[in-house]
Amino acid sequence: MRIKILLLFLFSAASALAQNVETDFDAPDSLFREDQFYFNITYNTLQKVPDGLQQTKFSPGFSVGFLRDMPINASRTFAVAAGLGYSLSVYNQNLGIFESNNTTTYEILNAEGVSVSKDKLSLHYVDLPVEFRWRNATPDNHRFWRVHLGVKLSYLVANQYKLVSTAGNLTNTNLNDLSKFNYGLYLSTGWNTWNIYAYYGFNPIFTSDAKIDGQTIDMNTAKFGLMFYIL
Repeated sequence: MRIKILLLFLFSAASALAQNVETDFDAPDSLFREDQFYFNITYNTLQKVPDGLQQTKFSPGFSVGFLRDMPINASRTFAVAAGLGYSLSVYNQNLGIFESNNTTTYEILNAEGVSVSKDKLSLHYVDLPVEFRWRNATPDNHRFWRVHLGVKLSYLVANQYKLVSTAGNLTNTNLNDLSKFNYGLYLSTGWNTWNIYAYYGFNPIFTSDAKIDGQTIDMNTAKFGLMFYIL
């Protein structure tokens, strides 16, 4: 009997409380987070290139991923973020990469009488970005200025080299002389949807085993493009 009376009392109290509390689903979220998903497109340039090497066509890049936004001040205008992503970097250039008997050789393609229609190196990475963020966002306004400065560690998971020329066609995958780990600094800044993006890689794309005429191919990369964020 006492249990029934207690249950009836609790039920009545909960009903009364529910009637007195109104949920405002349109109220601003004071614990908001920003820019959780990202997507960017870039133009990739090669730096510190060997003599005679040049990019022959537009070299595109693409990346997509998730960043966990973690505000560090009460107004949530400053934050740090860490995440996981995927990126593809393509380089169209005149560097020939040939494999024979488990040996890889490199040369600048400039033979007379030979027309090259495709000389492309494609690199697939898993990315680990970490960044420091500033934005002038508020709980009820998602159109704002932002500045994101970060570092990115990338691990090479797959690669492909493809050559199409009048002298013959060639496709090589899983080249051994490419650096497995790459790291660099990047900046993303803009307003609302449109943000410019720049990245500079600090270490070479190739390992010290990749050489042309005995000289190490220690070129790195710089990327410029646009960054888009989704909450």
